[in-house]
Amino acid sequence: MTTGITMPGKETEVPRLIPVAKWDQYHPWPSPQSIRNRLHAAKGGKDPEFLECIVKVGGRVLIDEAKFFNWIELTSETNR
Repeated sequence: MTTGITMPGKETEVPRLIPVAKWDQYHPWPSPQSIRNRLHAAKGGKDPEFLECIVKVGGRVLIDEAKFFNWIELTSETNR
């Protein structure tokens, strides 16, 4: 999470939301197409926990970066 929005006497944690189309500008893996494929599978009932990483704003699909990497960690632990 990024700390950045402040109010007098307060500091608020703000999640970094990355558009799926621009994911590869921030991270080399996975590709935006892989994320879209995973999103489609999650909507179909396979791995619905992935949907917790998704934030929709209007027509844009954003990935909550922190939740995504937490999901990766949880998924890799259960597949060991």
